[in-house]
Amino acid sequence: MISSEAILQVFCGATPRLFYPNPCSNLLAYSHGSITKCKQRSRSNAIRFFRCSNVHTRRQFPTTPSIRHETFQNRRSFHHLSCKCQTSESVSGFTAEDANGTWVVDNHKQFNTIQDTNHPPNLSDSKDNHKLKKEKDDSTSDTIEDEAWDLLRDSIVNYCGSPIGTIAAKDPTSSSVLNYDQVFIRDFIPSGIAFLLKGEYDIVRSFILHTLQLQSWEKTMDCHSPGQGLMPASFKVRTVPLEGDDTATEEVLDPDFGEAAIGRVAPVDSGLWWIILLRAYGKSSGDLSLQERIDVQTGIKMILKLCLADGFDMFPTLLVADGPCMIDRRMGIHGHPLEIQSLFYSALLCAREMLAQEEGSTDLIIALNNRLVALSFHIREYYWIDMKKLNEIYRYKTEEYSYDAVNKFNIYPDQISPWLVEWMPNRGGYLIGNLQPAHMDFRFFSLGNFWSVVSSLVTVDQSHAILDLIEAKWADLVADMPFKICYPALEGQEWQIITGSDPKNTPWSYHNGGSWPTLLWQLTVACIKMGRPEIAERAVKIAEERLGKDKWPEYYDTKRARFIGKQSRLFQTWTIAGYLVAKLLLKDPTKAKILMNDEDSQLVNAFSCMTTSNPRKKRGPKSSQKTYIV
Repeated sequence: MISSEAILQVFCGATPRLFYPNPCSNLLAYSHGSITKCKQRSRSNAIRFFRCSNVHTRRQFPTTPSIRHETFQNRRSFHHLSCKCQTSESVSGFTAEDANGTWVVDNHKQFNTIQDTNHPPNLSDSKDNHKLKKEKDDSTSDTIEDEAWDLLRDSIVNYCGSPIGTIAAKDPTSSSVLNYDQVFIRDFIPSGIAFLLKGEYDIVRSFILHTLQLQSWEKTMDCHSPGQGLMPASFKVRTVPLEGDDTATEEVLDPDFGEAAIGRVAPVDSGLWWIILLRAYGKSSGDLSLQERIDVQTGIKMILKLCLADGFDMFPTLLVADGPCMIDRRMGIHGHPLEIQSLFYSALLCAREMLAQEEGSTDLIIALNNRLVALSFHIREYYWIDMKKLNEIYRYKTEEYSYDAVNKFNIYPDQISPWLVEWMPNRGGYLIGNLQPAHMDFRFFSLGNFWSVVSSLVTVDQSHAILDLIEAKWADLVADMPFKICYPALEGQEWQIITGSDPKNTPWSYHNGGSWPTLLWQLTVACIKMGRPEIAERAVKIAEERLGKDKWPEYYDTKRARFIGKQSRLFQTWTIAGYLVAKLLLKDPTKAKILMNDEDSQLVNAFSCMTTSNPRKKRGPKSSQKTYIV
């Protein structure tokens, strides 16, 4: 049996705080219940209430006086921004213009293979036609990109005169807004990356600081409060009448920590994405003063404290309920879903890089390093599946009671589905979706596999094998629109039992095998890291043929993604931003480094030691030391 022990020290210094310094010194921000209010100070020290205008502006956003080191050489201007805080309840319309050009070729340059069989083709004319086609494709791509940038900037939400994020969708065809007019943490990530790649840093900085303020607030549902470090799933900027004065209004931030979400799901991934974006901001802008702030350092520690808290689990993976991430509905991913583990690992690496080396952080860093070693070993060893591993599982013996058991989780060979036997290619492999005692979820979950490559959670060989599988199963995972969120879909009785007959997650729709264009950007980063950008280029080219014409849907339905999703929102912001990030990274692959995590040599050495350790020698009573059993 291969095992490891990670000794965690009890750490302190992550004391919960009830108030963060406001990121804007000329603004007064305070909390009341679950609402943040923002007023603007006048020079006479009296307080006047800030009203947002709906006038489109063309200007550079002002520098906040209290934020030091705010000058960047590559600062750009946001164009045609409109404030959404007063118009978030009603959505304005869009007009999508046809971007297809008309190309004319002279008749004398055309070669007819039937009538002109006696004359050889003119090779120079063929080259000219190829050049014209390439110019047409480039022109169409540029037109789509321009439209995408206009739509992305039109989705920006302002708070107290500054951009703070982007709403989830701005669909003029939908009469029901639900919560798509809110700023979601996970949805803003591709938007934030797009702005960073363009050198527009202010909106990302503002988003990071304001969501940090929301982290410390009281979060209660049915008399229960979750951990202090929990980040909200989303927030909304509201304009409300001022208490005691009906003639004045004020702006407020209203967060949702899951207590208002469908199914009341806690957003486990929000804090992990926040840490990843914070690191990307520092690497892209060169402004490390943000991550060095005391309130930001405390916010990082609170998220880590929540993730590294003791529990009953025997494994280093995070134990979560169903729907804690991009898949936020019942889809049978409760337990230890791959997406959460890959983001968890990436966030731990990013946090270790940003944490200040001070006496109060020593124990936390030790616990973090130990968790990284145990987590990487656990995922690489037990989540990985290829044809060789599948054959091993097929021959597993069950009911083994020993420390040297081969079938450690008592997996029954009959769990191997017939689809997997036929689907698994001879070359390639992937990380399964979930692992629990007597249960392996063999579904392929795209985001978890992509980010495992990006974060170096898997080895180099495993990373290439994942991309090999994507190429081998292109017709299933990409088809007419990238990319399947998971494969295959739950059908029949299995769909009824696992989803509860969810009418939105019917087979090959939404989270149940639907195709999500926003996954393009994670695929692109993974391909660039492994030196295989042509895979991402092929996927982007397929997406370009339809996204603009289809008005940027949230997701696509059917096995080959031929239909726009039956409940899909149009002009979905992270569909737009995901496409832009993919295009920007393919133009300059070196910029993808702001998102990548390189494999740590210390982790590799520790991993090597684990494979040669004898678990029997380490058994016995332990004092106050904490052990993670792999």
